[in-house]
Amino acid sequence: MRTALVEAATGFPVLVCTAALVVVAVFWLLVVSGAATVDSFDTDIDLGALGMGGVPVAVALSLLAALSWLLGVGAALTLAALAPTGPAAGMLRLVVPVAGLLAAWWLTCLFVRPLHRLFPDEPGPGPGGGTARNRPV
Repeated sequence: MRTALVEAATGFPVLVCTAALVVVAVFWLLVVSGAATVDSFDTDIDLGALGMGGVPVAVALSLLAALSWLLGVGAALTLAALAPTGPAAGMLRLVVPVAGLLAAWWLTCLFVRPLHRLFPDEPGPGPGGGTARNRPV
């Protein structure tokens, strides 16, 4: 079972999500050690247009990376156990992680809305909800 998990996490389509998850883990280790802050990327990226506004960018992208990894590995393990071998299964192994990424984006948008209450100084999600900040000029 452990070998199947390692193969699923390091297989081609899911490897991108695994690398993103490693970057997220290193970032949060830097936050814990004090070398970075949670809102380090807030001035660089605006996720309001993607429906993920209302929380710091690091929180939204960390959630997206974790969910996409979980869905990608779960799909890869399911396909390895249930799908027959052949060209159709090969195409399915490429398409399912992309669908998992879209599902992870949708779930991230869903989870970010209640998390907005924990970050009152962030612009909220929704139309125009990430475009204006209350900063002095």
